[in-house]
Amino acid sequence: MLQGLYAWDLRAGEPLERVTSQIWDDLAVTADERRVAGPLIRLLAQRREEIDSDLADVTTNWRLERLAVVDRCILRLGGAELLQGTTPPRVVIQEAVHLAERYGSVRSAKFVNGVLDALARRMGRM
Repeated sequence: MLQGLYAWDLRAGEPLERVTSQIWDDLAVTADERRVAGPLIRLLAQRREEIDSDLADVTTNWRLERLAVVDRCILRLGGAELLQGTTPPRVVIQEAVHLAERYGSVRSAKFVNGVLDALARRMGRM
């Protein structure tokens, strides 16, 4: 999912669902994985402006467009998952931190942790 969001972020103007589908085809993502990821991608495509606005509210000293692409994608993914409400917030945050550690840095992981924790609290999920 993160690869699709990353590719979409770099391809201004292309629909998220189309870009992720192309990436998933290239990576041979299974039908089962697509069934899990698809609703989250659709939610993000439909409510990206709301998610970005919510993230901007909790990143007061950082503009979303100025963040590293990987960090921005991880935050959007975490924001969509929190909005979806099917995964416990602590699990969402833990998974996002793991992604940030793996594809970003320790500093990115701390930042993602703080932002998603604040977002979950703002949403009344924690």
